[in-house]
Amino acid sequence: MADIRMRGFQSIPPVIKNLVIINVLFWLAEITFKEPFINILALHHHGNPSFGIWQLVSYMFLHSLAPFHIIMNMFVLWMFGSPLEDIWGSKRFLIFYLICGVGAALVQLGVLAISMNMLYDKLADGSISLEQFRERGSVVYNTTVVGASGAINGVMAAFAYLFPNTPLFIFPLPVPIKAKYVVIGYFLLDLFGGINPSYGDNVAHFAHVGGAIVGLILVITMNRSNRRTFY
Repeated sequence: MADIRMRGFQSIPPVIKNLVIINVLFWLAEITFKEPFINILALHHHGNPSFGIWQLVSYMFLHSLAPFHIIMNMFVLWMFGSPLEDIWGSKRFLIFYLICGVGAALVQLGVLAISMNMLYDKLADGSISLEQFRERGSVVYNTTVVGASGAINGVMAAFAYLFPNTPLFIFPLPVPIKAKYVVIGYFLLDLFGGINPSYGDNVAHFAHVGGAIVGLILVITMNRSNRRTFY
């Protein structure tokens, strides 16, 4: 098992370094071009005219315009992803990252489709009125998803699987917590948030859940087969 050591930003592995640069460039483009740029690349409901197949990948390079979103995502990517790229190599890590991101997008689209079907069923049995159907359906239909969080949750899941007992300090807790408990706790919070969404939450919880599940499946498969690549 690889040794997990403290490292500085000067030693960022090449793929993670380039992912950070690309995400920052996309974020600057979002600030500059705003809605037209975001609308093309953000992940839309599959039935929305703005949906494009490329959005399964492009959405993960966009973030909200507030800087906290991208800063936090890139920090977590660096923290959990660096050891993985070190032990897997750049090519393998990049493929893993992209698969997790696409998997997260597919799970999110599936949840949106299920949500719309449930609304149709409620309309058919009279549980909701036509006005309520239109209001709730509009929210589902016009949902857009941006952010690298789905792919990063896959990275976190892989890290927790390979290095489960690595101590992590979580502010403001004064004592370290093992990585496996941090990642499991975060996963459960996302699962709860997806099942019981709060109005104005604006977090694609099921994309996070999907990315974590895909990442865990991938790393377990890799560990069992001891394959060197995904292709």
